[in-house]
Amino acid sequence: MLKKIAVSISLCGAMALAACETTDPNTGQVVRSNARTGVLAGALGGAALGALTNTHSGNQAAKNALLGAGIGALAGGLVGNYMDKQQAQLRQQLAGSGVDVQRQGDNIVLNMPGDITFDTNQADISSRFYPTLDQVAQTLSSYPQTYVDVVGFTDSTGSDALNQGLSERRAQSVAAYLQSHGVVQQRITVTGMGKRNPIATNATPDGRAKNRRVQIVLTPVTA
Repeated sequence: MLKKIAVSISLCGAMALAACETTDPNTGQVVRSNARTGVLAGALGGAALGALTNTHSGNQAAKNALLGAGIGALAGGLVGNYMDKQQAQLRQQLAGSGVDVQRQGDNIVLNMPGDITFDTNQADISSRFYPTLDQVAQTLSSYPQTYVDVVGFTDSTGSDALNQGLSERRAQSVAAYLQSHGVVQQRITVTGMGKRNPIATNATPDGRAKNRRVQIVLTPVTA
């Protein structure tokens, strides 16, 4: 089984970054422009990803695989603008879909609630979610210089083994869909977290619904 431990993070530069916030014209949400934060955003972004998901972004083998697929690394000064544009396109395309687009340093996190992505206790993607994933795949294909980490989560109902397996299968389903719609396989990793790292209480139906989710973490490929 694929297992990784994600940890929560806090960015010590939050006050400095707050000055770079703007309001997204498509959703009305407050977002941060990394292109305006310069060196500070670049320094925090790399640390943020490692703390957020422990993904493969620092793995030289992963970088070599992307180079073999014809995908080069971004120069440091270009990262913020590149991710800003990708974030703006995702926010525009996913407005009203139920998918939450968040920014964590230089990384973008797409939070896809399980109730709109899968039927209960199923790992097959609901057909009503296909158009949304089509939009995600289109944007990811347009911005190839990012790693794509697909992470599955469940609520606390059921055994650890059941939840772990379900979270992995759901993440694998999303990853397979993206790959079948043009996202290069070398960019993608899949992780199942089971019931770990809840974002809400498991004591209520609403909280459990929030915890059943798949996240896509987009990380810039840097030298």
